[in-house]
Order: sequence, then structure tokens, then C-alpha cells
Amino acid sequence: MPNYCFSDDLNSLRQRINSFLQQRLQRFDSTPAPLADAMRYGILLGGKRLRPFLVYACGRMLHAEPQALDYAATAIEAIHSYSLIHDDLPAMDNDTLRRGQKTCHIEFDEASAILAGDALQAFAFECLSDMPMVSAEQKVALIKTLAAAAGGQGMCLGQSLDLVAEQSAVSLEFLQRIHHNKTGALITAAVEMGLLCSPHFDDLALRQRLVRYAQAIGLAFQVQDDILDITADSSTLGKNAGSDLLLDKSTYPKLLGLDGAKQKAEQLIASAKAELQDLNFNTEPLINLADYIIQRHN
Repeated sequence: MPNYCFSDDLNSLRQRINSFLQQRLQRFDSTPAPLADAMRYGILLGGKRLRPFLVYACGRMLHAEPQALDYAATAIEAIHSYSLIHDDLPAMDNDTLRRGQKTCHIEFDEASAILAGDALQAFAFECLSDMPMVSAEQKVALIKTLAAAAGGQGMCLGQSLDLVAEQSAVSLEFLQRIHHNKTGALITAAVEMGLLCSPHFDDLALRQRLVRYAQAIGLAFQVQDDILDITADSSTLGKNAGSDLLLDKSTYPKLLGLDGAKQKAEQLIASAKAELQDLNFNTEPLINLADYIIQRHN
């Protein structure tokens, strides 16, 4: 990829997914109920769109059809956005700020936020069932992959374990289990879904290498989040800084110290990039994303 610029690529794909999201959400009309507005607010509020980027970057690398990737990227962003809406609720993290704006339940109300999250989850699987240019076998694999990553053996499990761990000391092993599920499951699914949209969807060895890459950057992402929670301010983060400390959560800086946490993140990124070595594909976007994970400031 000559003269590749990661920031330009990220911005271009962010614009692509935002445009496609707006298009797909236009048909929702819940008048006079606020549901459709709450759905659009929750998913179009902003965000880095790293999970969609991973779908696009991995799928593009493996020669997937761009139109199919639009649907897969939309599905995973819908699941991610639903999780953030629910994570911010008073029964969970009780946050008031998300992506620099009021959280969904503050902008609307708790019931509308819960329903918006529920509807976005359903919307994700509707998108996958509508996906063009892939086989029925690929659709089933995509649906199964996203469902597993989002459910009781993935993201929801991680959220539940995170709540259990509040105001208690946990081991590094337990903390990694939390974040392998809470954050890592969807990041891993994004890479898998890019592959599943491609002609290489049944290459098990390639899938395993990409999964190991994604698991490493997923954990590094959470380590960096923990670091930023204590080193950045709310205006930079776009959410309330210091929320982990307020909830007395176990974090990587708390267990390893700030320098130890930074070293942990760097080791994980090195491991991730090692999984991409010698692949007969253009891995430059995935390598750049790995570096971005621990260089970001929000």
C-alpha cells in the first residue's frame, strides 16, 4: 500500500461507517416515542470506530467485498454502542459523560436508554442477515461469531465479572479474564468478521493467527484505557476521568504500577505484531493500528 497514512485511513473508514449507519438508521421511526432518536444518539454520538476499522482493514487485506464489510462493520458497532449505553446506566457504572456528550440515559431517560440498547442489539443481527455478497455459510458464521462475542461467554460475561470485582482486590489473572471478555471479545470478533467476509473465511490457521493478534491488542487497549483514566482529563477522554478510582476498580496501574502497566501494554503490542509476520498479505494497516492502541490519548 504505497504512501499509506494510518490517520487518513482511519478517518476515511470512520466517515464510511458513519454514513452507512445513518443510512441504515433512517428508516427507524418511533414517533411519538423517543426510541429511534435514542438509538441514533447512542450510536452516532461519535467514537473512534476502531472495531469497524478492524473489520474493514482485515477484510480488505483478505479481498472481501467492501459492500459486505459495511454490514459487518455496522453490526459490530451497533453491539459496541449498545454495550456503552447499558454500561453507563446507574445500575452499572453510573456515568454522565460519553464521547464528550451526555450519556444516553441523561439525554433521554433510563427506560429509553435500556430500550435503545436492546434495539441496537437486534439491529446488529438484522444487518448481518441482510448482508449481500456472501454465502449462507458465511452469514451463519458471522452471526455465530458476533453472538458468542457479545453474550454470556464474551462481553456480557466481562461486564458481569467487572461488577463483581468492584471494591475488591483481584489477581492479575482475574483482571485479564475480565478484560479478555469485556473489551477483547468484540475486538477479536471484529478481526474474525473481516476474515469471514472474505474468500479466506475457512482458513483456520489464518484465523487463529489473527485471533491471537486481536486478543493481544484487545488487552493492550484496556491497559491503555486504565492508564488514561489516571493520566488524562475528562475533556481529553470524552468521558469522566478517574471513574475507575471512584468505583474502586482493580486496574493494571493499580496492580502493576503506572510504569509496569505501560510496559505490559508495549509487550502486548509486540506480541500482536509478531503474529502478523510472514503473512502473505498487506498487514500495514493492522500493524499501524496496534501502535495507535498505546499511543492514543483518549
